[in-house]
Amino acid sequence: MATAESRVSNSTTASPDAAATSAPRFAGKVALITGASDRGIGGAIAVRLAGEGAAVSLLSRSTPNRLLKRLAKLDHGVVHTSGDVTRDADVRRAVDDCMDEFGKIDVVVNNAGVEVAKDFDRFTDDEWRQLLDVNLHGAIAVTRAALPHLVEPGGAIVNISSALALGGCPGFSIYSASKAALIGLTQSLAWELAPRGIRVVAVAPGLVHTPMIHKHLATLTPEVERQIEACHPLGMGMPDDVAAAVAFLSSDEARWITGVTLPLGWAQHYPLPTQQFMT
Repeated sequence: MATAESRVSNSTTASPDAAATSAPRFAGKVALITGASDRGIGGAIAVRLAGEGAAVSLLSRSTPNRLLKRLAKLDHGVVHTSGDVTRDADVRRAVDDCMDEFGKIDVVVNNAGVEVAKDFDRFTDDEWRQLLDVNLHGAIAVTRAALPHLVEPGGAIVNISSALALGGCPGFSIYSASKAALIGLTQSLAWELAPRGIRVVAVAPGLVHTPMIHKHLATLTPEVERQIEACHPLGMGMPDDVAAAVAFLSSDEARWITGVTLPLGWAQHYPLPTQQFMT
């Protein structure tokens, strides 16, 4: 009978030893990332994965020229598709462009998102439907289109959720609902795809310094700024902070992690600003 010590030894021998290799974590891998821009979380994720050896395929509504130049200098391969995650033809074209250029997909990052903040009864039908279409339906559409081409075993899907999916805040009801639905998708799809060796995970960042957030910060009172600082004990995050978490979760180092959502910069026992934020 194997002893506990021998079982631990055998397990350690069978696991990949990241410290024993100098190869970049994403050497030879291909990542499909939505919503990547010159400034923001998607662009930071693309730079981080490409910096660790990945070829990257981007889908976004506008062409991120500075980002593409930066990625090209890393010389691992980059392709960009102009399109919208809410349009099935654009999504299919992005997946086709990725497959034509690289022949496979190892990582899918559903980052494309929009935000509208206002009282629930002031939302127009177009506004709340757009939030769901981009933040939730877009992620579903991209995942469905990419899944037949995702490497198995070893493929990974990373959904970019939000702290507002875990803790509510007035004015963000529809946005929170769309991001909370991503967490539900992550949990259930992880079980469904586990037999194929495909992992599904999510991250839920607190406030991150991006153009989307800066439009709110410019209007805050000192009191609300203090509340925001209080609920982010390590301070507001940077896009690179999210990219680092995504890089780990989508790498082989996280091969035993699936179905979870990792809060970033915030935890549920830290209070989010409430009505003062909307005021």
